[in-house]
Amino acid sequence: MSSQKPASSENIVSQKYDRCLADTLVKAGVGFSVGVIASVIFFRRRTWPIGLSTGFGLGAAYADCDRSFNPARIPGTRVISQKESK
Repeated sequence: MSSQKPASSENIVSQKYDRCLADTLVKAGVGFSVGVIASVIFFRRRTWPIGLSTGFGLGAAYADCDRSFNPARIPGTRVISQKESK
């Protein structure tokens, strides 16, 4: 048998924050890149596509982080209280 210590709640929250920060950076970066490419190719170097697509990336990252910290917001998920499980 392996005697592993359960993860502390501080470590779990820290890992979730790290995941959210990394996810935010990646999605905002992808949104920014798509905006720059769209701005150069389709919109004659206007700046609004860059802001719009970066905002979409930040919004998607925010929604993912919200679901990570509050699993009751995931569609189809049922939260069972301690009283119901006994």
